[in-house]
Amino acid sequence: MKNHLALAALAGILAVTPALAQVIPPPTIVVSGEGTVSVPPDMAVIDGGVSSEAKSAREASEANNAAMGKVLLALKAGGLDEKDVQTARLSLQPQYAQATKSGPNVVVGYRASNRVTIRLRDISKVAATIDTLVSSGANEIGGINFTVEKASKLLDDARIEAIADARRKAQIYAKAAGVTLGNPVSISEDGGGSAPPVAFRRMASMAASAPVAQGEETLRVNVSVAWEIKPAQ
Repeated sequence: MKNHLALAALAGILAVTPALAQVIPPPTIVVSGEGTVSVPPDMAVIDGGVSSEAKSAREASEANNAAMGKVLLALKAGGLDEKDVQTARLSLQPQYAQATKSGPNVVVGYRASNRVTIRLRDISKVAATIDTLVSSGANEIGGINFTVEKASKLLDDARIEAIADARRKAQIYAKAAGVTLGNPVSISEDGGGSAPPVAFRRMASMAASAPVAQGEETLRVNVSVAWEIKPAQ
């Protein structure tokens, strides 16, 4: 009986060994490649709002609500769709007198703030929108971000360039190592997209009729490619 079990176990090992040999991966060279494409942005995002100060929290809130209402009405009158104007931050904070060495801090008033994020799908309207914000009572302009909304399709050229860059590097390594480059066995895309948006910080007093240069956005793709290598022929 023991002999039968030993033979069965040995037969199992012999049956599994060829299967294991078949899944051993071939030797590879793994390199990264990068591709870029520069395109004009197709969307601008403006951050702005209103801050109001008063002796009491209620007065500050009411004044801020009234002022922000005027700003929102002006934006709507300027042709902005409601879906493209979103509240980004609401705050109500006490304001303190300058602290002294002795005694507690004294609340001397309150500051209410309401900030909105505005998406402009027609970036030629950036300057006009800033003018509308300021003229309607906005006293905070946080920044302007230019972005590319539909980047994926535009990145296709960069993807082709990234693969070509990876192949070039792999060929250099293969030649230096004395081996022949084979087919790619795996390709992965490591993130990518546009460069971090550039924020133009301007005070409200400087924003009206300010010239705005949109420039170009650089879309970037990074890939990691494993190439099979073979002995030199």
